[in-house]
Amino acid sequence: MTDILSSPRHEATGAFLVAALYHFVSFPRFESLQEPLLALCEANRVKGTLLLAHEGINGTIAGTDAAIGTVLGFLRAQPEFSGLEHKESRASKMPFVRMKVKLKKEIVTMGVEDIDPTRVVGTYIAPKDWNALISDPDTIVIDTRNDYETAIGVFKGAVDPKTKTFREFPEWVRQNTGLHNKPKIAMYCTGGIRCEKATAFMKQQGFDEVFHLKGGILKYLEEVPPEESLWEGACFVFDERVSVEHGLKEGNHKLCHACRQPITAEEVTSPFYEAGVSCSHCYHQRSEEDRERYRERQRQIALARKRGQEHIGG
Repeated sequence: MTDILSSPRHEATGAFLVAALYHFVSFPRFESLQEPLLALCEANRVKGTLLLAHEGINGTIAGTDAAIGTVLGFLRAQPEFSGLEHKESRASKMPFVRMKVKLKKEIVTMGVEDIDPTRVVGTYIAPKDWNALISDPDTIVIDTRNDYETAIGVFKGAVDPKTKTFREFPEWVRQNTGLHNKPKIAMYCTGGIRCEKATAFMKQQGFDEVFHLKGGILKYLEEVPPEESLWEGACFVFDERVSVEHGLKEGNHKLCHACRQPITAEEVTSPFYEAGVSCSHCYHQRSEEDRERYRERQRQIALARKRGQEHIGG
């Protein structure tokens, strides 16, 4: 992938560069990278989350162009990550509260033993070729994301497993024998990482022609013009932007900080919506005691902002 300085301009604009990245590789020394990586990010005022595990790295970070370039340069200087790719978008304000570098068992949690995308994985399909594949009547298109993500956008004709977590996906596949009714399986996710494991799992389960969108929805929305697009809606992202649209422009969704569900401008007008306290998705699932606790959190956030401070609950 091109570096930041030579990357094509996005339609999206904003002071902060957001870099989404992952790389599967054997990385037994992952624990030793935690402290220097965190220190470098903090020194450059980069925020976000990076996960380190035996199987590689995954995460999203944001900062100035120069700061993100410094962090990516450091990562690519590690022998294991010399081939690291990333996807870029922009944000009008810092989309993360703090910087975290976490040690994990998996960089994306599927919970299935012996899944190794460095050995077996599906066939990558470039965004420019994706429409032809998913329009083929011999193809079943599967969204590997979770229900709160698919709620605001999907590819036309895609099957939505309606999973709560990625751990539920393998069992969903085992129970849906109809997936064998067509020869081709096309899979997609936000940035590509879940499909690395999902396609590896499908191959393990005996599916032969398994494909996945290279770079995920984010790369598709970056490269495919709206007039040619088969994407419907917005793409959920795991930061304070909440969603992005074609050209990776920031979407219009907000996040309910009580249940973490994305909500539309129309849902904000619901009588069940109270900023940071409830929305139409969670109002009837919470008690008044819960809501009062959330209100107190909102009061503390407001006080912190008046003092010019960040509150981690925000």
